[in-house]
Amino acid sequence: MTTPRWRLILNGKSAGDDDLRDAVHALREEGIALDVRVTWEDGDAERYVAEAIVDGVDTVIAAGGDGTLSEVATTLAHRDESAAALPSLGLVPLGTANDFATAAGIPDEALPALRLVREVVAVPMDLLRIDTGDGSHWCANLASGGFGTEVTVETDEGLKKMLGGLAYLITGIARLGRIEPMSARVRGPEFDWQGDFIALGIGNGRQAGGGQALCPDALVDDGVLDLTLVPELSGEVAATLGTLVKDGKHAALDRVATRVRLPWVELEADQPLTLNLDGEPLQSRRFRIECVPGRVRMHLPVACPLRLQP
Repeated sequence: MTTPRWRLILNGKSAGDDDLRDAVHALREEGIALDVRVTWEDGDAERYVAEAIVDGVDTVIAAGGDGTLSEVATTLAHRDESAAALPSLGLVPLGTANDFATAAGIPDEALPALRLVREVVAVPMDLLRIDTGDGSHWCANLASGGFGTEVTVETDEGLKKMLGGLAYLITGIARLGRIEPMSARVRGPEFDWQGDFIALGIGNGRQAGGGQALCPDALVDDGVLDLTLVPELSGEVAATLGTLVKDGKHAALDRVATRVRLPWVELEADQPLTLNLDGEPLQSRRFRIECVPGRVRMHLPVACPLRLQP
């Protein structure tokens, strides 16, 4: 039997994680040829993935938060090879909020997360491709704008280290009295919306920003994106928006939001609009976001809530 070859790409911020170190040793003792590469600066993940492909690695594993997952998935996505010809993708959640891992049901401890990669077959997973006219960007989990974006961007790094995902909620509460709506036109197949919004979610995954479930029904293998638009609201309703979105209550979200599923969507704004792509802000006046079906193969739990179930 051929020994499985894995390459773990570790966010440098978590390089001293003892539990991960122990888990890597345990998998090696169980017969996995597992090498580790640590990212230090921009471009490292792309270089490590390219190196892994040349080395014939079977699986690359992102060890970090949503940003690390997106960075590794992006590197795979913009390769010329098909998903079937590329290494499969795994995830060990080590970030602050781990929104994708939480929604997908991936274990939050290193050893169970690594054993999940070994025990389940990788399945096709969609990605979002975002074009602004100056090149393509990719998103594995969720693109957000408005209130959620401001919360994520403004949350203090020290606060995140101390409080984890709770830091986003605290920052969100602090912002509730000064939510400023943004104006945009949003178009897709048989869909046209124009107006002011305070929150926007375009989901492959379901939540971002430490648990804001903007796209509570999104699936990562259905070939479409989930769009949620929360328009400008009255003061009383806006004051509860953080709680409603945080809890992901369908009835509450449906009452205030426009929600549709589309293969692609275009956004246009008179003023520059910032979208948060798995933690990375991208600013433009025009966006085209497209769901690219099955662009990577990922190891997800058999009963993953983000998958279409047979």
